Amino acid sequence: MIKAGIIGSTGYVGEELIRILLRHPQVEIIKMTSKSFSGKVYSDVYQSYLGLCEIECTDEEVEQVAIEVDVIFMALPHGIASKNLNDAVLAQTKVIDLGADFRLTNKEVYEDWYSTEHHNAELLKNAVYGLCEWNREEIRKTSLVANPGCYPTCSILSLAPLLKEGILEKDSIIIDAKSGISGAGRSLNLGTHFAECNESIKAYKVATHRHIPEIEQQLEEISGGTINISFTPHLVPMNRGILITTYGRLTEIVSYEEISTIYNKYYGEEFFIRLMNKDIYPETRWVKGSNYCDIGFVIDERTNRVIIVGAIDNLVKGAAGQAVQNMNIMFGLDERMGLTGIPLVR
Repeated sequence: MIKAGIIGSTGYVGEELIRILLRHPQVEIIKMTSKSFSGKVYSDVYQSYLGLCEIECTDEEVEQVAIEVDVIFMALPHGIASKNLNDAVLAQTKVIDLGADFRLTNKEVYEDWYSTEHHNAELLKNAVYGLCEWNREEIRKTSLVANPGCYPTCSILSLAPLLKEGILEKDSIIIDAKSGISGAGRSLNLGTHFAECNESIKAYKVATHRHIPEIEQQLEEISGGTINISFTPHLVPMNRGILITTYGRLTEIVSYEEISTIYNKYYGEEFFIRLMNKDIYPETRWVKGSNYCDIGFVIDERTNRVIIVGAIDNLVKGAAGQAVQNMNIMFGLDERMGLTGIPLVR
């Protein structure tokens, strides 16, 4: 059994991790930390776990937890992991960081976009970007995985095959993204209060969202060229889910069948990526509560653009589910283990 610890267990992502790991046949949760609820039993924080998870939350530091577990999931905001992770911790245990501290390979780029200091640039060269379907072999060998952001996961998975094959103009990519409110986290914020969000939809952080350099960095690595995207996220009044609509100009005239062949080349054997049939486009309800990423596309012959629609659950494939998928790969398990639940739909 893999002994697991969750740092930041009472946030939305931490709770989703608990939900998944409790059903995992090869994992035992040993430690759960929470600064806000230290000393409380987990089922007192989330009554849905009554009789299912009676572990007491502690405020132990990462170094203490590392001594007792085989893997640590760090479900914390950016700026914390880089202060607390070091070679000594990684010599004791594997770490999957669900924050942003190790996603960007350039310290200066991170500090510019996140407006905070990175405290351990040396570890950046050891971290592996945990997009499972593209970096599987590197993930197997590492002790530190940078779990991708939710928007980047859906955006990169949707675009990568076409950029890899060179049929998209690299300076033409526009990503229109929409997310449920849980993506903003559990902390109180006026912008995510019910009365502020219900019956409304809004764009936010237009042209300035912190996931832009992450998306560009990974697409550049995959395509081998400079990528500049236009990315606009929107907040929609639903609990969970991400839907992205991506536009890219084609470098040549291609048929639906040719693009379909490209997607099947890269994703035909991927369990968690589902390619939609022609004229069917993903919906967030079809992936709700699951680790699936659904992708559909259409060619706009009039403009010579391809329009790609992708959908994930931001808390699962966009966070906790992908983290567990990464853990499975790191420990040599079937990466589907604990993650094969059917989407909730409603």
